[in-house]
Amino acid sequence: MSAEQVSPPRTLFDRIMDSHLVRGETDDAPAILYVDLHLVHEVTSPQAFAGLAARGIKTRRPDLTLATIDHSTPTLPPDCNGKRPFVSPAAEAQVATLLRNCAEHGIEMLGWDSADRGIVHVIAPELGLTLPGSVIVCGDSHTATHGAFGALAFGIGTSEVAMVLATQCILQRKPKAMRVTITGPRPAFVAGKDIALYVLHVLGFSGGTGHVIEYAGEVVQAMTMEERMTLCNMSIEAGAKAGLVAPDETTIAWLRACPRVPEGAEFVAMAAQWRTLKSDPDAVFDREISVDISGLSPMASWGTTPDAAGPIVEQIPEPRDTNESRGFDYMGVAAGQPNEGRKVDVVFIGSCTNGRLSDLEAAAAILRGRVVAPGLRVIIAPGSEAVKREAEARGLDMVFREAGAEWREPGCSMCIAMNGDIAAAGEVVVSTSNRNFAGRQGPGSRTILASPATAAASAIMGALADPRRFAGSPEPEQEAFRA
Repeated sequence: MSAEQVSPPRTLFDRIMDSHLVRGETDDAPAILYVDLHLVHEVTSPQAFAGLAARGIKTRRPDLTLATIDHSTPTLPPDCNGKRPFVSPAAEAQVATLLRNCAEHGIEMLGWDSADRGIVHVIAPELGLTLPGSVIVCGDSHTATHGAFGALAFGIGTSEVAMVLATQCILQRKPKAMRVTITGPRPAFVAGKDIALYVLHVLGFSGGTGHVIEYAGEVVQAMTMEERMTLCNMSIEAGAKAGLVAPDETTIAWLRACPRVPEGAEFVAMAAQWRTLKSDPDAVFDREISVDISGLSPMASWGTTPDAAGPIVEQIPEPRDTNESRGFDYMGVAAGQPNEGRKVDVVFIGSCTNGRLSDLEAAAAILRGRVVAPGLRVIIAPGSEAVKREAEARGLDMVFREAGAEWREPGCSMCIAMNGDIAAAGEVVVSTSNRNFAGRQGPGSRTILASPATAAASAIMGALADPRRFAGSPEPEQEAFRA
């Protein structure tokens, strides 16, 4: 290449997409992208496998496909006869169908007896299957989680699941690129979930539509991998295609400890290549946003979209539009009302957003030696069998049980409420999950999104509570607070 033919500066997104092009995009046709890892679960796969069977097609690369059961799986243990308490015959059939399809197609299936089973977006990173620079797809919108490792990861529909099973490729029009730079300093007691909710509030519910977001800045660089996963996980809630964080030494340290990542000289070579995966200093983004969190405090949502959120210590503001006004009506809140102190009926700690070990540790730090408010239901569902084992080895399960919480089996649980973990109509749930849409956690239920620490504090107080109340002594006055 001559000096006059120097490549233009590229973003991280450009680098990953360009390196996976089987065929470039044209005016008449989208690009064809090669897929490195296809994750499959029981909800969006049955029709895809049925489509393949109708055409007599087998999975092209079963070795690049991994399946687990998580969405429809009950989180209560089997009865004395070994019968699992599925919420419906349809849910049980979904799981059985995936087990059968994976056996027929030679796909690795993390089923009931697998020590690696769990929520799809928890297990792939902890096993070391989520690698920087790769393209990862799954029939689930929160596939964006894997972007925390510098992977281009996005959700696909059922027909696209069939396409990837058959071809190991996906058709894609190239989205635009956005960079969100998060600056600090980061205040104490502000969790990764609080930062994610604040970024969503700044961007708005559709502020990322048509874009892949790269998160940058000193705050992101100082985040743990778990926090980066939470941030990227919720990119979809701003309408974005995916979220990305450039891999660094934090990423490499995480992957070095994962069971399915190569060791020795092969790992050293892979790590060297991962370090090159970054946006050029002069790369041009279609949109640039800067978010200052230096004055941020713990957050909680008040509407029915994740961006309708703000600091717990502030009053609820005027709705920004008609849709948000309807959300206020559904949630039973009004402008000028204190955010903190709203009565809570249920607390849920778990999901692909906040069901990892560090999330459980944050909740346990609040709940240790305390009890949940009378009449309050608390469900804690670890994100995977590995998380469950380690939490129990550290005694976290006993902290939760002694506080009066329910310690469940791994699964999506109340995040999507299609497995029996359901809130009743009118009940208010403080949830560490990712969506607060109307009825998301049960018909007529009302969801407040928050961090694990905030959820735990709210469980003790019986109302939405700032976790900083438990940072020192004396103990907060529960009865006066709830009154």
